Amino acid sequence: MSDLRQIIIDGNEIEVDPALTLIQACEQAGIEIPRFCYHERLSIAGNCRMCLVEVVGGPPKPAASCAMQVKDLRPGPEGQPPVIKTNSPMVKKAREGVMEFLLINHPLDCPICDQGGECDLQDQAMAYGVDFSRYREPKRAATELELGPLVGTAMTRCISCTRCVRFITEVAGMPEMGQTGRGEDSEITSYLGQTLESEMQGNIVDLCPVGALTSKPYSFTARPWELTKTESIDVMDALGSNIRVDTKGREVMRILPRNNDGVNEEWLSDKSRYVWDGLRRQRLDKPYIRENGKLRPASWGEAMGLAAEKIKGASKLIGLVGDLAPTEAAYALKSLIEGQGGVVECRTDGAKLPSGNRAAYVGTGSVEEIDSAKRILLIGTNPRSEAPVLNARIRKAWSAGADVALLGDAVDLTYDYHHLGTGRDDLAKLVKDPGLSEGTDTPGMVIVGQAALTGDDGAAALAHAMKIAELGNSRLLVLHTAASRVGAMDVGATNPDGMAAVQDADVIYNLGADEIEIAEGAFVIYQGSHGDRGAHRADVILPGAAYTEEQGLFVNTEGRPQLALRSAFPPGDARENWAILRALSAEVGATLPFDTIGALRAEMVKAAPHLKLIDEVAENEGETLDLGKLGKGDFGQAVTDHYLTNPILRASALMAELSANAKARREAPMAAE
Repeated sequence: MSDLRQIIIDGNEIEVDPALTLIQACEQAGIEIPRFCYHERLSIAGNCRMCLVEVVGGPPKPAASCAMQVKDLRPGPEGQPPVIKTNSPMVKKAREGVMEFLLINHPLDCPICDQGGECDLQDQAMAYGVDFSRYREPKRAATELELGPLVGTAMTRCISCTRCVRFITEVAGMPEMGQTGRGEDSEITSYLGQTLESEMQGNIVDLCPVGALTSKPYSFTARPWELTKTESIDVMDALGSNIRVDTKGREVMRILPRNNDGVNEEWLSDKSRYVWDGLRRQRLDKPYIRENGKLRPASWGEAMGLAAEKIKGASKLIGLVGDLAPTEAAYALKSLIEGQGGVVECRTDGAKLPSGNRAAYVGTGSVEEIDSAKRILLIGTNPRSEAPVLNARIRKAWSAGADVALLGDAVDLTYDYHHLGTGRDDLAKLVKDPGLSEGTDTPGMVIVGQAALTGDDGAAALAHAMKIAELGNSRLLVLHTAASRVGAMDVGATNPDGMAAVQDADVIYNLGADEIEIAEGAFVIYQGSHGDRGAHRADVILPGAAYTEEQGLFVNTEGRPQLALRSAFPPGDARENWAILRALSAEVGATLPFDTIGALRAEMVKAAPHLKLIDEVAENEGETLDLGKLGKGDFGQAVTDHYLTNPILRASALMAELSANAKARREAPMAAE
């Protein structure tokens, strides 16, 4: 450990990495340094000057601790370790001066500002500022920006920390904001005054240390101290971002990201953050039965009785697991349907994922390994629309020097890549490329998407991707689009015929599968939370809970089991999904062997032991697949409309607006020249 350097901070001697900045060294020593512009995941700007410290023996003025590294410090006259003071009179006076300058033009908006109670400027003015002001001049004003339906602005409050500019440029990869002017005329603005396009723009609200950028849909609806905060897992894509759900009474008021370095770091995509208005609309809150072609409300007893009668009398029974179902519900459905001689299927999009072979349907890599990958190959996927936070991670690796190649439709991924072709012919050529094994001493990653796996030759495409990973000494990651898919496959919710088993089924139990069309003929029992496509086709509707309304285990795209906790209660007569299936099993006369979710999990873990490793990525094992024969044609896109991929999103008025805006931008008329 000889490469560590000794420094003395406030009288305490510690050893730190010389590449660290002083602000990071102070954090390691357990000393808090105030800051506005510094953020550990963004580049260093050094423009707020709030993080000033005194470097003993250095220049007779305070130094910005975010912009100075430990290796730049000079030792004492006799070789003593450098000395840093964070609470000396010089530092205290400097911080008071900086705070006074920041507040010269800052409006006294605290009583009506949406950041009140969560404002860094408020907190630091209390801790490090003075209790009076010497300025009597009028404060400057600034014009508001129109950034779109998600981010509200009050630019008079802006302190020019440039966090939003750095995030949108570096992490989101869409340089849509910048700073113009100098001195009093300087202002943050969007490029040509346009609204933001990024699928991750909501993160700039979290980053803003004052109330200049706020959440437009949440504004003026609640104060932070009124909210009940619950840790949960996002299901809008298969990444499984860690979230915090804030509720007021029975209603979800907002959704914020939680930090998890292995999954989403501290970012969240816009559709995950703003989907909460979809949790209130189009809800199924009572059972329904179809009579004479029309649905009518029914009691639980009547609906359950009819469903049980049809299940018992079915000659061919199939259960479908939808994209948002927790793993417990998938396991309960499998137990119920297979107990009645039926089959279940979770690969409702027709993906040719081999059951029982976890190395093939999950892969051998982890999301975190993307950071260190030097070669990344994307096959049949558009991560920007399928998992924007994962795409930001790939961009981070690209920024650090990774080579990215894409085999699929040429799309804007916010970073440069080598385009190797659009379809199956190019994939077949790539496997035979003798240059594949070049650079195998550096870590690589192959990410294969659902667009490559849902064709008739999906199994061959997956085998080719596995072969490429093997030849290039790379890790494989299967990028799923459904949050429930990996967990449902882990508990074996598949059958050898796949979705072909639906064709001649006479009773279909549909557990929230809203992305498929079910032909006329079969009797359909639909269990779900929203009145979407599945409910329109149903003969019996059993209202279930949404993902914020029940405890559930979700396994993300890399095979990491994560626990979502309940933050609210289902509306009306709706019930938790596993409980509905348990009650129905008693009606059928084949009672499932559990009465609580704990007992259900114990049964489930017996079937799939790795599911008890919460927040851990297990080493996946499985055989390599036979290459098989690839067909012809392009892969296409797995996600056609990023903002409308599931029933909760389709129920959201805000998502409909974002989808319409994105469509209008794609079809924007070109200039005559």
